[in-house]
Parts: sequence; C-alpha cells; structure tokens
Amino acid sequence: MSRRGNSIVVPEAREALERFKMEAANEVGVNLKQGYNGDLTSRQAGSVGGQMVKKMIESYEQSLK
Repeated sequence: MSRRGNSIVVPEAREALERFKMEAANEVGVNLKQGYNGDLTSRQAGSVGGQMVKKMIESYEQSLK
C-alpha cells in the first residue's frame, strides 16, 4: 500500500493552501514564516492544523445550507 504523506492532490492549489495555513496560524496567534517552520512546538503546530480543520468543517457545513 502506497502512502501519500503531505502531498497535494491538486498542485495548482499549493498557493491557496499556503495562504489558508498562514491565515489559520494568524487566527490562533502562531507566527509562521515562509518555508521551514521546524522551530514550532507541537502545541503550536497542532493549533494551526486544528484551526485549519475547524475552518474546513465550517465551510463544508455552510455549503450544505
């Protein structure tokens, strides 16, 4: 079984996903920089990812209305 990891299914979406990530990080008070952010704590990275998922779920729920 092949594992995809963090690959983007639609490469054209890369810039939009990067903006989305930066927006989510800003909302939870995490300062991201362009490129590598390996200095983030697990809590900070989790906060950004969690905020992204929350916003995606909200967007999906809005589309169901």
